[in-house]
Parts: sequence; structure tokens; C-alpha cells
Amino acid sequence: MPEVSTLDGWIWIAAVFMLAGLVKGVIGLGLPTVAMALLALGMSPAQAAALLLVPSLLTNVWQCRPWHSLPALLRDTWPLHLGIFFGTLVIGAWLGAPAGALAGVLLGMVLVAYAAIGLRGWRWRSATRASGLPAGLVTGALTAMTGVFVVPAVPWLQGRIDARARLVQAMGLAFTVATVALGLQLAMHDALAAGRLGISLLLVVPALHGMALGAWLRARLSATLLRRCFFGGIGGLGAWMMMRALA
Repeated sequence: MPEVSTLDGWIWIAAVFMLAGLVKGVIGLGLPTVAMALLALGMSPAQAAALLLVPSLLTNVWQCRPWHSLPALLRDTWPLHLGIFFGTLVIGAWLGAPAGALAGVLLGMVLVAYAAIGLRGWRWRSATRASGLPAGLVTGALTAMTGVFVVPAVPWLQGRIDARARLVQAMGLAFTVATVALGLQLAMHDALAAGRLGISLLLVVPALHGMALGAWLRARLSATLLRRCFFGGIGGLGAWMMMRALA
């Protein structure tokens, strides 16, 4: 693995964000998950989370379109977002920025669980509005500990919303809330240096290029095959991260 302070290291980081953007362009999610999983191989989870903040925030805000329909979406899903926001900040204030072997093990576990859910197509049954709060709190806690904010928010949203376009918009909104909360958590613990934010801003470029390439691929390849490859790769990477952290 290249050292992150070298030119090869920064080329590797840019390639990670291009790949993460490509995945998001194909299936509508996965940028922070892929970026965190791969960046955590060469740096602490807190450092990786700081780098993904700006690309994640901007691409997720863009995914929230059409913005005029957001008020109606918020009325239906606000407990989830409330839980994500406060779950991240409360657990983050208690535990600090994600770091150490425990963060690596938890990140690996989250990736394996997310892969298993995705491969099996499991959705939250009876995803009522009230159940959004505990789903959000758990998602927020895992966000604070690992920097990844997909479980169990994504299964809850899939069980709550049927229309594909509205689901993609809802995931963008949930990921935006989680990104803002994660940024506040990192700032609280002085893990958000201005220089790292500047680098994060530059990484928007490869992420957007990856998204454009992903959109091109989506029109030409089997979405089912691509999703299986994505979840299979995420699951294998998560299992390897757990074994490495426990070794």
C-alpha cells in the first residue's frame, strides 16, 4: 500500500474516489462506503472520514434533487434523519473520532453486514415512521464509530419507499444528514484540519468523473451483475479488514 504522504499515495487516493464515484453513478449509493473501506487500508478511519466529507456532501446534496419535493419527503422520513444526526453526535462526543483496532473491526463488520443485506435483498419489514428513529440512532452510532452510514438506514428506506427515484432521493438526504453530523463530530475532536478539508475539496473532481463513468456504464451493463460485484467485493474487503484488525 503506498504511503499517503507520497505522490503514489495521493494518486491512489484519487483512484479510490474515482472508483467510489463510479459505484455511486452505477447504483446510486456507495461512495462513502467504498472510499472508507479502501482508504482505511492505509490510514486511520478518522483521517479517511475527513477526506470523504466534501465529495460525499456535494454528491449527496446533488442526489437530493428535485429539491422542491424535499419537504414532503422530510415529513415521511424525519425520524430517521433526527436519529442519524443525534446518534452520531452523542456517540461521537462519548467515543471521540473513529480510530484504533476497534474501529477497524467494527468497520469490517458493518461492511460484511451491508454486503449480506444487499446480496439477499433484505428490506426492513413494516418500516413505519416511528421505527425510523431507532433505525437512525443505530445508523448514527455506527457512523460515529466507523464513518460509514448505510446500516440500517438503507434497508429502512428500502422498506419505507417503493418508488425508485424517490428512494434514491431519500438516500441522498439521509447521507447528507450523516455527512454533516460526521463532520461536526470530527470538528469536535480536532480531527478536521483545514488542509485535509482542502484536499477533500480537490477529491470532488475524481469522484464526479467516476460518477459520470458510472452513469455511462449503467446504461450498458447489467445492473444486477454490477450490484452483486459491488456487494461481493464490499463483503470480502470487510472480512479481510476484520481479520487484519484482530491479527
